[in-house]
Amino acid sequence: MTIILSHQDIENKIRRIAYQIYEKHLNESEIILAGIEGNGYLFAEKLNAYLSEICSLKVALCKVKMNKRNPLEGISTSIDSEDYKNKSVVLVDDVLNSGLTLIYGVKHFLEVPLKRLTTAVLVNRNHKNFPIKADFKGISLSTSLQEHISVDFTEGNYVACLN
Repeated sequence: MTIILSHQDIENKIRRIAYQIYEKHLNESEIILAGIEGNGYLFAEKLNAYLSEICSLKVALCKVKMNKRNPLEGISTSIDSEDYKNKSVVLVDDVLNSGLTLIYGVKHFLEVPLKRLTTAVLVNRNHKNFPIKADFKGISLSTSLQEHISVDFTEGNYVACLN
């Protein structure tokens, strides 16, 4: 196991991504941070905390629930689709691996008219199977298909590892 991001590295990446999200949405009064259940949602919560410190942008947190192994089973969100209709949505996950989770998350949100849809990830792996990109990313890594990246958001000791 190799540590690729320490706690301080991850804090710095979250802060930088929060500023980038704010800069991209300067003319908005409200955005939706849609975190994919699990670490994606934890990452969205941490982004929201930084956004609340740096700007007056109203942020609504949304949990995106899906079976990551079989997203065709269906996707649901913790807020009603009317609540994000014609708004800017940032779909958030911890790691962009093959792109499967994000592409199905994007598909779900495109069933409702949106103002803008962007994606944010802490770690972007550079070998995707689907045509999806991270608009906001903490770090990009070229890894082998056999390697696995894990992120742990244990309070006070965040870490991202390559296994």
